[in-house]
Amino acid sequence: MSVVSLWEIQIKMQLGKLTLRGSMADILREQAKVNGLQILSLHPAHVLELSGLPFHHNDPFDRMLIAQARHEGWEIVSKDSEFKAYSVRVIW
Repeated sequence: MSVVSLWEIQIKMQLGKLTLRGSMADILREQAKVNGLQILSLHPAHVLELSGLPFHHNDPFDRMLIAQARHEGWEIVSKDSEFKAYSVRVIW
C-alpha cells in the first residue's frame, strides 16, 4: 500500500468524509500482521515519473499512485475508470 493512500485517507478522515472502524495506526498494524501489508514510501523517482504522465486524471493523489505503480511495475487497485487510460494494469 502506498503512503500516498494513507495520506489521502488521513485527509478524508479529518474532513469528516471517511470513518474507520478504529485508528489508522491500529488498522495498519493489524493488516501488517494478518495480511503482510507493507507500505511503499514516496521516492524522488516516483515524483519524476509524473513528468511522463498525460493529464487524463487531475487528482494529484491518483496521479502519484499511478506514477508509483508505473515506476515499480506494480498493478494498481482502483474502481476509478480513468486509471485505465494509463499504461498500468488496473484491478477492480
